[in-house]
Amino acid sequence: MTVHLIKPPQDAPSDTQDAPAAEASSTRPERRRARYLRIAKAALADERVRTTGRLAVRHGSYVLGGTKVVGRRIWDSRSTSRYERMIRAAEAAGLLDEVKEWEQRAQAYRAARHRRRLDTLQIMIQAPKAIGLATAGGTGVLLMLGILLAWGTGDAHDVLTPIDTVIDLVRMLAFIGGVIWGPLLAAAPWIGLTAAWAVGRHQHTAPQWALPIQARDLGGPITPSIVVIAFRDLGIPALRKAIDSMGDVGAAMLSPINLAGCGVEVDVHLPSGVSTKEIQAKRRRLAENLNRHEHEVFITIPPAPRTVRLWIADSGSLDEPIGPSPLTLDAETRADYKTGRAPWGQSLRGDAVSMSVYQRHLLMTGLSNQGKTASLRSIALWLAFDTTVEFWIGDLKGIGDWGMFEGIAKVLIQGPTDEHACAVTEMAEAAVKEMERRLQDPPGTVHHPLVVIVDEAQVAFMNPLKGDDGRPYGGKKATSRYFMACRRLHNQGRAVSVTLWQGTQDPTDENLPKLVREGAHIRASLVVGTESQAKMALGDKAVNAGAAPHLLRQGLDKGTLVVAGDGIDIPAGEPSITVRTHFIDTDPAKEIADRARALRDGVATVHKLEVAQPVDHLVDLAAVVAHEKRVKTGEVLHRLKTRNHAAYEHWDGKRLRALLVEYGEDTGLYDGYPVVKLESVERALERRAEELAEAQ
Repeated sequence: MTVHLIKPPQDAPSDTQDAPAAEASSTRPERRRARYLRIAKAALADERVRTTGRLAVRHGSYVLGGTKVVGRRIWDSRSTSRYERMIRAAEAAGLLDEVKEWEQRAQAYRAARHRRRLDTLQIMIQAPKAIGLATAGGTGVLLMLGILLAWGTGDAHDVLTPIDTVIDLVRMLAFIGGVIWGPLLAAAPWIGLTAAWAVGRHQHTAPQWALPIQARDLGGPITPSIVVIAFRDLGIPALRKAIDSMGDVGAAMLSPINLAGCGVEVDVHLPSGVSTKEIQAKRRRLAENLNRHEHEVFITIPPAPRTVRLWIADSGSLDEPIGPSPLTLDAETRADYKTGRAPWGQSLRGDAVSMSVYQRHLLMTGLSNQGKTASLRSIALWLAFDTTVEFWIGDLKGIGDWGMFEGIAKVLIQGPTDEHACAVTEMAEAAVKEMERRLQDPPGTVHHPLVVIVDEAQVAFMNPLKGDDGRPYGGKKATSRYFMACRRLHNQGRAVSVTLWQGTQDPTDENLPKLVREGAHIRASLVVGTESQAKMALGDKAVNAGAAPHLLRQGLDKGTLVVAGDGIDIPAGEPSITVRTHFIDTDPAKEIADRARALRDGVATVHKLEVAQPVDHLVDLAAVVAHEKRVKTGEVLHRLKTRNHAAYEHWDGKRLRALLVEYGEDTGLYDGYPVVKLESVERALERRAEELAEAQ
């Protein structure tokens, strides 16, 4: 496949006399941005600013949390939800007697509620009669009082005096109500907010980091006895029995408890009959036993057999946001593709996390709207400061998330339609062609890095359109153009510094085929819906060893990824690392891109590729060998160039041999001459068909 980049026309250079003025005007915005960055950094470091921010978050959370608490109380008082919660808790603890007791209480509550409803209906039926009798009786009493009054005074008009008095009283009450109703109605929302705030303040519904120090619940220190009791009360009979029978009451199960960032770490050696999977399945209950939230306890499987490793965060520490990205603070940022590391975020322990992308394919996945694009883009923004790196970017979301790479990327395709997916597929095929050209260069040739980025890659895999040759652009079969381009880049691209980065959402076998996801060196996942999706994202080995992106909190853990693979420092003995990435919003990303663009010599970004028909080298080889038992290599090359001169102009015997070796075959010798055997070509075709069938 021959690909030509259509470059936009270059404007003629302006008068050289204007160069100093242009240079001076271009440096002024840079100095202004650097000054703003220094001001922002100083503001974030000012304790007064941080205190004001915590104050605003604290009182806003009081109102929202208090409203939630009041709503839950009202719902509990009007339904059986309280009893159902207690029943579930008793079932989880294996306390069957308590389950029966709470079921009886729930049944008694339902019966009483039913009686109250029947009584209410009966009252509504009898209400008209009761109101009529009460009115007649009240009128009679007032008349009787009037008669007695008239008799005593000797004035017949006093008969109606009690009734007039009651009417005047009602009129006065109506007047008072009319006066206070308006202000009361206006003040009602504020009274409600104040009441919700008071409830929230009493319940400490604000995040721990926003509360005053004296009001924070740090969850108490983690001690050996607390850990042992937490395991004993997990509801696993074999574990409880083993701990009770130990002479040291379970202390021998524990390694020393070590400080690890904003938490502690401890290994727990399980007794015989208790599996690590049972402990992993009880993560929520274990966290509650340790007086922590579920997201504050992480369980991994270390190399030691029958052992689980716990990392337990200080209560509330993971709810506090991390600082801004160094890219937004350092106006002198520089990058090095080969030796540098992209500043990406923090580990759960609070350590800085950086990533090396040197000759590494990358895959990032997760549910929609969880920070995938921002996390992937932040790495690319850092790498943009290395002027030797060439970017080809396909953004199949098409809402401008990658628009700041205009003038940085050589290719930038943006749009959500099937036609845009076709263009991105052709871009990937162009990268394959560039890779093949580089592979034919003399040994030792140094190639500049080419990074191909496809965001929302599931759109390309699910593209239903077909090309003029009838081959589908999408899909996961051997005829799928995008699938095959990804496979070829994964197989040989890193050797010549051509790498593929993909971002995709909600992974399935249809929108993220197995061979493609397993071709990535670095695999990262935001929150996903199920454990099976977690295995698609990170691989079975990592998930079975404790990596759990499916246990992240959707909406609350935005930008938090579980990462497996090389290129990132993973603690020894652990299958993955959980990273809280620095969030770089669109406007700061544009400012960073402006600084990176200023280092480059006017990259002309193109938005369209002119693509020739793809070439299947193995099919062409079979065609030129035809039915001959063997053909000399020189004759085969001559026939290939005659068949497609543009595609095979630079081919030699070494390149022809590499094509066969890729599928487990080789050229041979006959009478001292190198030859291509028909049976070798046929076996290569069969082997490729088998590999593609397995990929499906």
